[in-house]
Amino acid sequence: MPYYIYIMASGKNGTLYIGVTNNLVRRVNEHRTNAIDGFTRQYGVHRLVWFEATDDIATAIQREKQLKNWKRDWKLALIEQANPGWLDLYDSLL
Repeated sequence: MPYYIYIMASGKNGTLYIGVTNNLVRRVNEHRTNAIDGFTRQYGVHRLVWFEATDDIATAIQREKQLKNWKRDWKLALIEQANPGWLDLYDSLL
């Protein structure tokens, strides 16, 4: 079973949210539709801008924690490297 580490953004260079899930389509849809009260709803963070997959939950959680501890500039560079246009990657999942 794959596990996903992902970054959501409110827009280019906007507010970022980092999470981990075993069902990326479902989880991103929850963020996009404000189905769950919390950070992404409060700050309008609805755009999937980066993700990676791993087969191990411990590795996924470790990577999530690593990214959360990164400087903002490093996170922005990671997104820019994989998705320079800051496109919403959600549609590519469907």
